[in-house]
Amino acid sequence: MTEKEDVVEKQDVEEQQVTLEETPEEAIEEETLEKEAPKEEAKEEEAKAEVKEEGKQLAREKEAKKKEEEIVEERIYTIPLGKAWIMPPRKRTPRAMRMIRAFVIKHMKIGAKKEGEEEEEPARLIISNEVNERVWGRGVEKPPRKIRIKAEKDKDGNVTVYLA
Repeated sequence: MTEKEDVVEKQDVEEQQVTLEETPEEAIEEETLEKEAPKEEAKEEEAKAEVKEEGKQLAREKEAKKKEEEIVEERIYTIPLGKAWIMPPRKRTPRAMRMIRAFVIKHMKIGAKKEGEEEEEPARLIISNEVNERVWGRGVEKPPRKIRIKAEKDKDGNVTVYLA
């Protein structure tokens, strides 16, 4: 190294030392700020979490009230699926799903029209994934012999099928 480089390095080191030297008051202030910062951040995070939980709880309550208002009729059925076993093995579970659909349409009176009523939008039948997975759970060849469901009809005439 040359003498000029050595001098420049020494000056840089001295400048850094000067900036690092602090008064005791400044050091105490920085330490307290460093200690308080994590506490404040933790408090802020807790407050945010509480607000989120309250919001979720309010949303659940609103949904529950909305469902209670919308549900006109709720029934629990045990649907016999034994006749699905008449079909060849690879057609049993699709037949069981058709049987569930036909049973719910018949018993919840989805297709029935009242006198003098014009139907703008046809009522829908919605089968939940839980029911579908229960029927298809053992594969295409071995559907259950019977299934217990809960059918809910809303004010629009739409029927949703859940596991009971």
